[in-house]
Amino acid sequence: MTSTTPLRGSVGTAHTRVEGYDKVTGAARYAAELPFDRLAHGWLASSAVARGRVLAVEDEAVLAMPGVLAVLHHKNAPRLETDFPSFMGLTPDPATALFQDDLVPYAGWPVALVVAETSEQAREAAESLVVRYAPQPHDVDFYAGRPGAVPATGAPHAPSKTEKGDLAAELARSAAVVDAEYSTPEEHHSSMEPHATTARWEDGRLEVVDSNQGAGWVQGELANLFSLDPASVRVRSEHIGGGFGSKGVRANQIAAVMAATLLQRPVRVVLTRRQVFSLTGYRSPTAQRVRLGADPDGRLRALEHTALNLTSTRGEFLEPCATPSRVLYDAPAHRTAHQVVPLDVPGPTFMRAPGEAPGSFALESAIDELAEKCGIDPIVLRSRNEPDRGPVSGLPFAGRRLLDCFHEGAARFGWADRDPRPGQRREGRWLLGTGTAAASFAAGAMPSTASVTAEPDGGFTVRITAADIGTGARTALTLIAADALETTPDRVRVRIGDSDFGPAMVAGGSAGTRSWALAITSAAAELRALLVPGVDLPPEGVTVTSDTAAALAALPQRERHSFGAQFAEVAVDVGTGEVRVRRMLGIFAAGRIVNPLTARNQLVGGMTWGISMALHEEAVRDRASGAHVGADLAGYHVASHADVPNVEADWLHDDLDEDDPIGIKGIGEVGIVGAAAAIANAVHHATGVRHRHLPIRPDRVLSATAVAGAERA
Repeated sequence: MTSTTPLRGSVGTAHTRVEGYDKVTGAARYAAELPFDRLAHGWLASSAVARGRVLAVEDEAVLAMPGVLAVLHHKNAPRLETDFPSFMGLTPDPATALFQDDLVPYAGWPVALVVAETSEQAREAAESLVVRYAPQPHDVDFYAGRPGAVPATGAPHAPSKTEKGDLAAELARSAAVVDAEYSTPEEHHSSMEPHATTARWEDGRLEVVDSNQGAGWVQGELANLFSLDPASVRVRSEHIGGGFGSKGVRANQIAAVMAATLLQRPVRVVLTRRQVFSLTGYRSPTAQRVRLGADPDGRLRALEHTALNLTSTRGEFLEPCATPSRVLYDAPAHRTAHQVVPLDVPGPTFMRAPGEAPGSFALESAIDELAEKCGIDPIVLRSRNEPDRGPVSGLPFAGRRLLDCFHEGAARFGWADRDPRPGQRREGRWLLGTGTAAASFAAGAMPSTASVTAEPDGGFTVRITAADIGTGARTALTLIAADALETTPDRVRVRIGDSDFGPAMVAGGSAGTRSWALAITSAAAELRALLVPGVDLPPEGVTVTSDTAAALAALPQRERHSFGAQFAEVAVDVGTGEVRVRRMLGIFAAGRIVNPLTARNQLVGGMTWGISMALHEEAVRDRASGAHVGADLAGYHVASHADVPNVEADWLHDDLDEDDPIGIKGIGEVGIVGAAAAIANAVHHATGVRHRHLPIRPDRVLSATAVAGAERA
């Protein structure tokens, strides 16, 4: 593989965000804030039934209302091409088939778009629109073992099923067996910035200003949907107020393009918070079963991890919960399998650590249960089951310092002083406990392009279709470029979020920075070779463009992951059911850390979300209406400042991959993985009661404690 200049100097030192001043002063404009001449506003009208057909959209009275310009629905909207492979070969989101037929597949489905001169006029008209339906019976019930489940299709990077060895025989030979079911609820991204899009046509070209996680991704999808030449579509997304997997191609973009095409003027569509819950995806609820069999010394003989998630009747989405079991532990008999059940619900989607976040809760809870059954410390049991190759792939690991994370974390957390017996520590009305769990997330990369220009004034401009969704990516890329160009960050300007800059990886899968860094350093290396000291540059500067497809293809096949060890201490009041996390510590092995300041933000943010996942987050659907109960940030509880105690994140140094010239593994997801399990294991250590179903609500603590007390009596 072609060598690039090692990252040095700026990389690895803490830097505040290069756009931070603009953000805190309001100079940084988000998608819903940019001004346009003759801007019209669209408001989506949502279905009032959970399943059925639209009989009529009575728009005459609405069209006569002040300021109303148009009402789009299935009888007059442009036809879309929806039969094409979506991002990474996945099924397109069901909501992309907007206004294409009279079917209503779930509650909250958009049935019309009202466009008016102001957003207030559009909203009033949309809420006045009369739509008549022929309702049909709907089914939104999800539970373990429910009928209608089918094997998931899976994907090349996440096959539905893996299997080796004789599971029944190895379980029969095991001295200790754990066979337990776990569940996680429907969870939502809840980004601070709602989804917003402005579309306009100018000089025969479609321009879309949007909040998304990949401008090139959205450009390609819109070009396919509207049968346009991709070169005639430009998508810009400079500042994004959070995404977490939800900001791909959604109804707001499609509706805005439809209306702008019809009216030939700019049209903006901003989703309400309630619409965000229905139209932008979520993490599917899961029902998982983990079976472990081990010898008396805790060495695994059998591991089975099966998982069920719901999906929309309009298209399949797999939440690959068994993924952690394919990475963390091996056994002579090893089986993982996924099923999905189609229901009358919106399509789930990627959400921070898809698969690993809910899957690690089940797996790492079961490992803790096995350690208790074997009478072995949970860290010792994990060390006895540390594989030297991928349990499923058979590939060697490109660095696996998981045990180093546990040893460092245990020393800092005071694990050696822990009494392994549950329910032994009390502080007034509080029972205290500690728990731990492993974390892992794949370190991937996708082909990307980048252009680097040497400017006549001595500075450099980097252009790449990257996305900064709040992670600090813009700053990280500035530091990477500065080192690759052998200059200082103040002489580098990084421009991102514009599909005109060429194809590049989206912000997702913890693969963005690694993918973009390779493209930038490759272009910088080639540019440096062209520059001659003392020779003036032309007025337009000198530009080099890279493409990393060949370089990535040449990388040796390895199991590449970030790893971590999570530790938590909780206090439980069994009289009220209240659970308080007192402290958390996460130690991670995540390759080269570009910017320690924003890296710590990412890891602490993930761990905080783990607190939220363990104790709070739970979206509930009403069986009668098929819709959410409390689809807003008042009804959907997330962790607040009062819930977040001392959360500390740190990482190991020199976690390097000798075959990878960049050495970045990604930190966006690994912080949440294992966090909920560590908390649940700590609750068990405090109370002696296992909680296998999230969130660990006060009512569940009270009922579980009562049951345990009755059993002891």
